[in-house]
Amino acid sequence: MSKPPNDRFDDIPRATGRVGAHRAEQPGMNGLVVLLWSAAAALVLIVGGIFVSLVMMDRISLTGEPTPAPVQTQGVEAKIDTSYRVLLLNATPQSGLVATTREELLAQGWAGDAVFGSEGSTQEFEKTTVFYVDEADEAAALGVAEVLGGAEVQQSDFYADLNDTELPQLTVVIGLDRAPGATPQGEDGEDAPVE
Repeated sequence: MSKPPNDRFDDIPRATGRVGAHRAEQPGMNGLVVLLWSAAAALVLIVGGIFVSLVMMDRISLTGEPTPAPVQTQGVEAKIDTSYRVLLLNATPQSGLVATTREELLAQGWAGDAVFGSEGSTQEFEKTTVFYVDEADEAAALGVAEVLGGAEVQQSDFYADLNDTELPQLTVVIGLDRAPGATPQGEDGEDAPVE
């Protein structure tokens, strides 16, 4: 095989330095920088997704309007039904309210063993509320609220597990409105069930 003839490019000395630089990594793209930018982008997307989810589930209100209070069913008349057991929970810092409230119910005909309660609570409750489980219990709950001087009434199964008998049971959470001199500690003004 013959050797190609020499031309003018054969006489140029080989240069040391970067050869094929167009294929080299960009000098500004460090692996750590790329990782940090990727983590920041992922964090923004995750936080944005959580926020949108909370807005869509009505956990966050963008309008700033308060959630409407539970509305009592129209047409249900209050009925004092002493066949219901009544659990009293004191959700105030003042002790002795369970005994006072119990006496009010006993004076209306409830049996002594049908009205019981607890003085301790980890959370303060602004307004005294009577909780009932089934719609059929609403009239009895309104009756207890009437005996207690206009307490609020809400349907909730939060306290259903506290009933260990077959008898129907109502739960009264005693709020700061029945504690003389007590002031609400909550900021949102909305009561949640007391644990």
